Amino acid sequence: MFNLFKSKKNPVQSSSETAKNEPVSEEKVSFASKIRRGLSRTRQNLGKQLSGLFGSGKIDEALYEELETILLSADAGVNATEWLLDHLRKQVKRDGLTDAAQLKQALQEILIELLEPLQQPLDTTTKKPFVFMIAGVNGVGKTTSIGKLAYYFKSQGKSVLLAAGDTFRAAAREQLVAWGDRNDITVIAQESDSGKKSDPAAVIFDAVNAARARDIDIVLADTAGRLTTQLHLMEEIKKVKRVIGKAIPDAPHEVLVVLDANTGQNAITQVKVFDEALGVTGLILTKLDGTAKGGVIAAIAGQYPKNPPALHFVGVGEDLEDLRPFDAREFVEALID
Repeated sequence: MFNLFKSKKNPVQSSSETAKNEPVSEEKVSFASKIRRGLSRTRQNLGKQLSGLFGSGKIDEALYEELETILLSADAGVNATEWLLDHLRKQVKRDGLTDAAQLKQALQEILIELLEPLQQPLDTTTKKPFVFMIAGVNGVGKTTSIGKLAYYFKSQGKSVLLAAGDTFRAAAREQLVAWGDRNDITVIAQESDSGKKSDPAAVIFDAVNAARARDIDIVLADTAGRLTTQLHLMEEIKKVKRVIGKAIPDAPHEVLVVLDANTGQNAITQVKVFDEALGVTGLILTKLDGTAKGGVIAAIAGQYPKNPPALHFVGVGEDLEDLRPFDAREFVEALID
């Protein structure tokens, strides 16, 4: 039996709910300030090394080799590192740069050029309901990201419905219902009978139809976390996508994979496997505030020099508003200041 969980407003507001109803400073809502604080660990690590490298001295082969080591240690990946060094060498030659101190600005601009293809617009007004299918491996923060996405879209004045399609993990439904309560958003879930796992495709199918009937703007469909090596679960998630398409022929309109910034190069493998199974259209990168190696975004860009998946959101903290649309320039300026 399907159950509809309509959150009830708690008379005791959480700090995040209180903040939502109070005037907020420009600094609070600034992506640049959020990303700067969120990247503090990476900046302390990477920034310290780059400051030492670019402090003074001449531009020579030894400098390029040291820069290569720094970028690789920050999880930028081989492809991105080679691309950045190649373009940096060309700019040094073109502009006649001779002093290492001149390289900081040059590296910033080249890194922005690498990352800008990941910054793609997300227009949810083209379909109603606009259906997101959210996938990812275990432990990346998928359900938490859905709760924050719900907050983001609701703050834009959109109506949102959550589909509790993670019927595999214990307490996953309860976690999503809690996020629905926190955002005052309806959650469609299914009770299991006699401890038997519910069918995630059926739950999400019901949610999409409910959204159509209620004229909902956004559907966020949770799916069970799974290892990319669990072939039976990868087949299950393919079924989920097919069933969504039976409810709305061109849905899901976005297939987002959630990645943990701490996983480094393994994130590339995750994108590849989920893309082969589902046709990934976009990414969410979580826990950037928890890593000292924030270069994984460059690694993703370097892996897809043509037609990369969009990096729609990055997570830079624990608060509801800390899942932010990705901005390449502000990210790089916060990373290398």
